[in-house]
Amino acid sequence: MKTYVAEKTDDSVTLGLKEADMTLLQPLIDALYDNKDVLIVRYEEQHPDLDDAKLFVQVGKGDALTAVKKAADDVAGYFSEIVS
Repeated sequence: MKTYVAEKTDDSVTLGLKEADMTLLQPLIDALYDNKDVLIVRYEEQHPDLDDAKLFVQVGKGDALTAVKKAADDVAGYFSEIVS
């Protein structure tokens, strides 16, 4: 899955998601909801062959892109603790 910043404002960011996979996105969305500064998390999917899926994040305090990066680090950290 490839991500890119589709739109950014002072308190929100919309990420474009190429080849989106909910298996990867759901833990990220859950981690964003755990952040008390995040107000809105919205996943949007239009026509899968014509449009990239979008992830919209709005924060009440701080930077939305920083919140997404922190959530991604938290999820990566969780999975890095798995041992065989």
